Amino acid sequence: MAYNPIRNITYIKNKSPVGPGATAGTLMEPVSFDLNGQVALVTGAGRGIGHDLALALATAGSRTVAGVRPRGQGPGGLEAVELDLRDGGSTRAAIDKVRPTILVNNAGVGTNHDALDATEDEWNELLDVNLRGLFFACQSAARHMVERGYGRIINISSQAGHVGIKRNAAYCASKGGVEALTKVLALEWGPRGITVNAVAPGFIRTTVNAEALDRPEFVEEVIARIPVGRAGTTTEVAAAVLFLASPAASFVNGTSVLVDGGWTAQ
Repeated sequence: MAYNPIRNITYIKNKSPVGPGATAGTLMEPVSFDLNGQVALVTGAGRGIGHDLALALATAGSRTVAGVRPRGQGPGGLEAVELDLRDGGSTRAAIDKVRPTILVNNAGVGTNHDALDATEDEWNELLDVNLRGLFFACQSAARHMVERGYGRIINISSQAGHVGIKRNAAYCASKGGVEALTKVLALEWGPRGITVNAVAPGFIRTTVNAEALDRPEFVEEVIARIPVGRAGTTTEVAAAVLFLASPAASFVNGTSVLVDGGWTAQ
């Protein structure tokens, strides 16, 4: 049976709650990042960050299913399921088939231009995928998680959900919504054994954007503002996701982990 941080808590003499790995008289229990026995579903796993998150979760021991667009393939031979967040029926069917204990909402879209040039179609597309579609994926997965009394939901947000970034009005609005939504769902579902958190990456190097990150003008404008002096890696994003998906994060709920090299600290 999967480790359940809600049902498996016991109490020792000083009334401090202790998980199943501890013994009477101690407050410390073994730290576990083991995902064996868990079922993870990663949306937008066909490329970029999602591709590498799916591989990382599989390496950590979970049965991992890659949510991909029509005719897409799972990374590294992983099982794949067709999932388009713009289509509620597709989302429900995929989640009902997989019945994940871990949901990583990674799929997202973005644009880059002045707010005065934004169109209604563009705005609707970003909100449809980044916020509306994400919410209904959370809802569909939570219905199964509530039955088990256990679940982990990790929403991939962005540093753009914490600060304003010029020429990204719709994207910032959508990711700000993800941050607020994550807190609400954590409040509602935490008592049911489900933790809901966000990971907010900054500028992360992937095969999709490597060329853009290496342009001298980008380095001068963006990289120079990151305190650690470089773009991040998908491995660093995966580390945050693996922690939040693991038993070690059973008391972490309703928060956002920034993986941005200190961009938002200034």
